[in-house]
Amino acid sequence: MFADHPQPLRIGSLELSNPLILAPLSGISDLPFRLLAKEQGCALVFTEMISAEGLRRNQKATEKLLRSCPQERPLAVQIFGSRPTSMSEAAKIVEDYGANILDINMGCPVRKVVHGGAGAALLKDLGRAKEIIQSVRQAISIPLTIKMRSGWNEKTVNFLEVAKVAEECGVNAVILHGRTRAEGYGVQADWRVMTQAKENLNIPVVGNGDLTSPKAVIDFFNQTGCAGAMIGRGALGNPWIFRQALEMLQGISPQEPTLEEKCAMILRHLKMVVEMRGEVYGLKEFRKHLIWYTRGLRGNADFRSQIPLWKTVDEMSDQIQEYLKNFKNSPLFS
Repeated sequence: MFADHPQPLRIGSLELSNPLILAPLSGISDLPFRLLAKEQGCALVFTEMISAEGLRRNQKATEKLLRSCPQERPLAVQIFGSRPTSMSEAAKIVEDYGANILDINMGCPVRKVVHGGAGAALLKDLGRAKEIIQSVRQAISIPLTIKMRSGWNEKTVNFLEVAKVAEECGVNAVILHGRTRAEGYGVQADWRVMTQAKENLNIPVVGNGDLTSPKAVIDFFNQTGCAGAMIGRGALGNPWIFRQALEMLQGISPQEPTLEEKCAMILRHLKMVVEMRGEVYGLKEFRKHLIWYTRGLRGNADFRSQIPLWKTVDEMSDQIQEYLKNFKNSPLFS
């Protein structure tokens, strides 16, 4: 269906150049991560989810999550909360800050979030969800989306009911994750729910779940007919997934990054994180990314075991380059 060329995606007044979106990943979707995805062709990037209560109280730690730059625009900001007033106030702050899209989190399965009545808990309280959506819609003029799961559990798969209410309240697009809250990430995402949503709504449906390779992205579009694809875990250590998926959407065989390109990307990502967080915290923050970047590479167990020992940027950079030299004349993967 999408084999000829990537289709633009319109969400309210905003038209995206292609249908590929970077998911809001807690503790991951910071500015460096978003910039790298954007450079590889991602049309829209999301901040990690931000507490509405924290934002409206002007907490410095929360404000840091809004750090941005022109190169990553358009930018979507996701907020979570359970009180309509707090959500609308936070949404206005986000709009004034300059975000291009505001997203309401209605899918986070984390215990702390749902116990506070936010995230996926809103799927169990459609009345409160409607109040929040209406309150936020009235507070802002930028496009509004919701990101949700298919239901709370297998007995309450109510995504269509929730999505229709959202559409009636003025939401401009629905982002649907193909698992219930109870399923977490332990089962395969059900793309059929996205097809059902697409067939029953007059606003764009963006799918999320198990889009872990360029081929999976193509299969997803062909099977569901959805307007957009949101990539999350598939981008961990692999920002090239956006470029490769776009190549496949154009009927081009996707090109794997060269060893030189991979090394340059890792080193640049490291530098960006350290510049933003400082050397001590930046190195700690980058460890998880380095593990993802080297996933599946030959001899990565010994390399990974040494990562916590490196105390300076120069030391980590040298070790990365030394490790990758081993693959100059041999395959990257075992």
